[in-house]
Formats: sequence, C-alpha cells, structure tokens
Amino acid sequence: MKLTWLGHSAFRLELGSSVILIDPFLTGNPSFKGDVAHETAKATHILLTHGHDDHVGDAAEIARRTGAQVVSNYEICMWLSEQGATNINPGNTGGTISCGDFTVTFTQAQHSSGTVVDGKSIYLGNPNGLIINHPGAPSIYHMGDTDVFGDMKLIADLYQPKIGLVPIGDRFTMGAKTAAYAVKTYFDFTKVIPIHYATFGVLAPNADAFVAEMAGHKTKVLVPASGQAVAL
Repeated sequence: MKLTWLGHSAFRLELGSSVILIDPFLTGNPSFKGDVAHETAKATHILLTHGHDDHVGDAAEIARRTGAQVVSNYEICMWLSEQGATNINPGNTGGTISCGDFTVTFTQAQHSSGTVVDGKSIYLGNPNGLIINHPGAPSIYHMGDTDVFGDMKLIADLYQPKIGLVPIGDRFTMGAKTAAYAVKTYFDFTKVIPIHYATFGVLAPNADAFVAEMAGHKTKVLVPASGQAVAL
C-alpha cells in the first residue's frame, strides 16, 4: 500500500489492484506541486468527503477522462453525474459500500458541504469522514474536514482504524491542539498524517504545532512533503 500526499487533503492511494484518489483538489491548489495527468493516471476510484470546492476539486474532469468510480454521498454523486461522471457509487453516513477489492464506510464529520454557482449556494449533502478497508492492509480513516466530537470513540470502537489523516489547519477544521487531543483521546492509530494546512494564508502554515502536541505519544506522526509517497 502506497499513499502519496498531494497537498491540502488530497491523496493518491495505491491499494491492491486499485488506484484511489481522495479529495483531488489539484488544479488551483497552491500546495500541489505535481502534474495532474501523472498523478491521476490509471485512477480507478475517486473518494470525496464533502462538497466544498477544495475537496471535490478535479473530480468531474478525472471521472470523465478515466472512467474512475466516484464514491461519495448521494448529493455529490448526483451533482457530478450531471457533469459527466457516469460511474457513481453513492453512500451516506453509517453505510459501508463495496468498491471491488476494498470497502468505504461513511462516518459523520462536524462541518458543512456545498458549493456556489452563479452566486447561488448549492447544498451537497452532509459532510463525511471515510474509513477505507482492504484485507491485509491497515485501515485508513480520512477525517475530512471536522472538529473533534465525542462519537469519534464510536468510530474507533467500531472500525479500529490504524492510519489517521487528520485536519490540523484551524479556522475551518480542528487546529493543532484539538487535533492532537482527538488522536490521543479516541484512537489507537499507529501512524497519522496531518492535512488541510499550509494551502492558504488563513490556515496553519506548517505542521510544527501538531507535531509538538503529539510529542511523546506512541502514535507516529508522518509529515510528507507535497508529492511524497509513504509506505504504510
């Protein structure tokens, strides 16, 4: 299993026979340093946590070009199907869906979800976190955009994720202190990767504060550079 951080909350995950893109905000993402065509090549699935533009990103174009299956809530799947994404696999909070050789479970997240077109707000369903499970590989919990919430304990008890992709940028999500509290209080992660920071000036400029908050804890914090792959 190889996980490549593409900046912000975007990842390319090579898992078994699948090439999975998560929240592929690439075009217009100042923290993405790679080539869109290269990083999206051979994509089989596109997983989306919620409907904000900095998470949906290039999903419609990638889906049209590659035929990759879009996995997200019902509203986002319908929205993208109107833009030419013909291969959709919708779910919603609490549900688990099969995606071939892996499954995706939708958890709650404390955030919002939607976009704006011609000055009008478009609702795109509730935000989610995503649990990705593949036999023989450690389970991954992409938290999406969220604050800490007590039911993270239920997520940990039910799904026992081992890899956490944790927003730390503050203002729109948890900041460093809250994110570290969530990790240390509720989860038994072996590794965590901080996300949703350093993209825009209003977000935390780096992961230093989160790393400091996690100092001495058993969970290993990985801070890859944009475009850097890590083996899990």
